[in-house]
Amino acid sequence: MSIQGRKSQAVASALFILLILSIDQGLKYLVRQNLSVGESIPIISNALHITFVSNTGAAFGLFKNATHVFAVISIVAVVFIATLLIKTIQRAEFFRKPMLNFSLILILSGAIGNLLDRLLFSYVIDFIDVRVWPVFNVADSSITIGTVLLILSFIRQKPCQIDKTRSVWYN
Repeated sequence: MSIQGRKSQAVASALFILLILSIDQGLKYLVRQNLSVGESIPIISNALHITFVSNTGAAFGLFKNATHVFAVISIVAVVFIATLLIKTIQRAEFFRKPMLNFSLILILSGAIGNLLDRLLFSYVIDFIDVRVWPVFNVADSSITIGTVLLILSFIRQKPCQIDKTRSVWYN
């Protein structure tokens, strides 16, 4: 693939990441500006509320007050996933496995969104309250959807085989 094609892949990836990150951070900003921690606004009574929760732990509020630990884990995850995406683009393989790469974009965007919260506020801003599930945010949704797509992309992938003569894995 040409250099121009790889640039297009890089730009498309960056735009998707910025779009998801902008939606996440923009909605969190609106919640921070208009609600106090613990305050809730019903959108659909007993089904969907906007509730401002400051989460100092992991998903579902597990491991409270571990912001620094999760910030470090997030930084490692962001660097690892970004490296995977960059290598995929450099090898011009981005569009060969779109589900895999889009899943990485979703996971990366969500990880960056929650990492920004941890670094800026020492907690993650959660606000989507469906009443039957712990309160979450757009970044959490992005990570969850990305993880499901990642699993599906592995399930759909042909099993790898080993070429013993060349000591490499191939599909």
